[in-house]
Amino acid sequence: MKRSGARARTAAAEAISEAMADDRPAAALLATVYSSLADAKAEDIVAVDLTGRSPLADHMVIASGRSNRHVSAVADKLLRTLKSQVPGPLRIEGQAQADWVLIDAGDVIVHIFRPEVRSFYNLEKLWSSEAPVERVAV
Repeated sequence: MKRSGARARTAAAEAISEAMADDRPAAALLATVYSSLADAKAEDIVAVDLTGRSPLADHMVIASGRSNRHVSAVADKLLRTLKSQVPGPLRIEGQAQADWVLIDAGDVIVHIFRPEVRSFYNLEKLWSSEAPVERVAV
């Protein structure tokens, strides 16, 4: 489900309340990511539940920034927020170009895109619940 503007902040509040009800550590981290992205005015925030689908992480969050500068600012704010919560170093890719910034926070992977780059890669479709989990060669 895509969210923008005030709806992104509402989605962040919903994610936080859901995370409080969930006892998995990744849920609290997901709520923090949602809150930070909404505060930085990221657009079209989408969370994809990867539990049982990928060993990489429990959740993937995809968001957009309006420009390279906005993508970079959103990533900077999120990094400052996560540094106090994630043990060990955060893994970051793409911050210099700011077309697509990937932040690996362990249980939650965050992608922040410019809108054109996001529509090109279309990660939501790739990881959606309708996508097949396993492909079989015919």
